[in-house]
Parts: sequence; structure tokens; C-alpha cells
Amino acid sequence: MNTTKTTTAPSTILSKGKSCLNKGEVALVGSGPGDAELLTIRAMRFIEQAEIAIYDRLVSEEILALLPEDCERFYVGKEQAKHCVPQDKINQILVEQAKLGKKVLRLKGGDPFIFGRGGEEAEYMLERGVSCHICPGITAASGCTTYAGIPLTHRGVAQGCTFITGHIQNNGQLNLPWSSLSCKTQTVVFYMGINTLPKIAEQLVAHGRDANTPAALIRKGTQPEQKTYRGTIGNLAELVEKHNITPPTLIVIGDVVNQLTEQQLSTPGFLDANDYVQAQEIKTA
Repeated sequence: MNTTKTTTAPSTILSKGKSCLNKGEVALVGSGPGDAELLTIRAMRFIEQAEIAIYDRLVSEEILALLPEDCERFYVGKEQAKHCVPQDKINQILVEQAKLGKKVLRLKGGDPFIFGRGGEEAEYMLERGVSCHICPGITAASGCTTYAGIPLTHRGVAQGCTFITGHIQNNGQLNLPWSSLSCKTQTVVFYMGINTLPKIAEQLVAHGRDANTPAALIRKGTQPEQKTYRGTIGNLAELVEKHNITPPTLIVIGDVVNQLTEQQLSTPGFLDANDYVQAQEIKTA
């Protein structure tokens, strides 16, 4: 008895319409920290279908180049203390464009639901009858540290990590749970904290973190311009002044900072075995 078994190629399975963006809907998509190779397959599908893209400042040019040629672009980027388009207006634009029957792509840096106000935008749209697809992206804390050769957790060194915003609140204060950030075996990553770095360092030390704790500043992580500046909690502010470091920059606190390498990676995301061996020989010399 002859039997025939039919198999479906993985590419065929992936091509089926799991991520179909219909007219009048919004795709809320995380574009990750900048490197287009970190986009998910789902994100690419929505990008390819977009008729209008409403995008943020931290969406890289490499990713914007993937938009269809006939896709309309609408920039709504924000900078600290400088909003090109207020959030309320962004919400309105999303609903207006969807109500016009367009396939709307809301393209955000990192992950929409991690310091991206994606939840607010989704809630606003749903309340006004607009359906939205949600597409996660690699958040900056994960992508940038990995591309810098810094593991957020490492057995015997760091058993947990915390992502937190260093952005000053409307009351002008930096009200953070400082005591919960003092554990030596916890990695802490601050988003939007470069302008409040002196205060962050001061409060971490005041609440129990050793001033000599390894720390790093990662600017434009995962992108060709990526730079990593390593130091300690005590001298981070000096590094900012010395190198004129500006946003977008992540602050990483914890012993994991120097776990794999203390060098600037010549190729972001690539750990050279030769460099590692040489570094170990220097340490033991």
C-alpha cells in the first residue's frame, strides 16, 4: 500500500494571514531599539501593509526605509521637554485616520507597552470604536544591553532586573522606589534618565548602593553609532560631561556590566573570542 505524506514548508505557514491589517484598523507596532534585523516577522507584515505610518523619534531610518513607497508618513516624535505633537493630538490622529478607512501603522521605538504609552493609545482607540493589532518589540533595555555585551541577569551575579524611568514627573520631582533598587544582585536599567543622572546616582548611593558599583551608559544602542561608556555609579555624571553624552542613552547599574567584557564592541552584538581571551589574560597577569 502506497501512502503519500504532504508536508507544509515553514515559509508557507508563516505566509498565511495571521497579521492582516484591514482598512479602518490600527497596528500598534514596536520597532525595537533601531536595528531593522531585530524586527519581528509580525512587525514586518504590518509595515508592508501600511497606508499611513504615524511614527516616533526613536524609529530608525533603516526601519522607515522598509515602508511601502506609497505609504504616507506622519512624524509625531517627542523629546524630553519638547513635544512635536502632544499625546492627546496623537491619539486623535490615530482615530481620525482609521475612521477615514486607512490601514494605519502606529510605529513606536522599542516596545509599545514599555514606557511607550501604547496602552494609553490603545485604550483611546477602543473607546472610540477603532480596533487595533498589538505587536511587541524588543525593548531598549534588552536590545541595547545585549548589543553592548551586558547580560541583564547572570547566574551568581544578578538574579533579577528592573526597568524604570528616570524622567522627572509633572511635580518636578524624581519620585522613585529607591529602597527597592538597592539590592546588589539586581540589575537596574533607567530609561530617559540622562538629564537627571546626578540625582539618580545620589539617591542610589543614599539608599544603599555602593558608589563603586559598575555602571554603563549606552547611547543609540543596536545602531551603527552605538557607544558604551563604562564606569561606576560614582563617576557616571563625569562621563556624561566628559563625552557630552545626550539622549537617547540608557543607564545600566549592576555587576553584570563588566561580566563578559569591559571593551567597546567594534561590532554591536558581536563578542570576539580573541578579545575575550586577551582581556582575561590581562586580568590575571
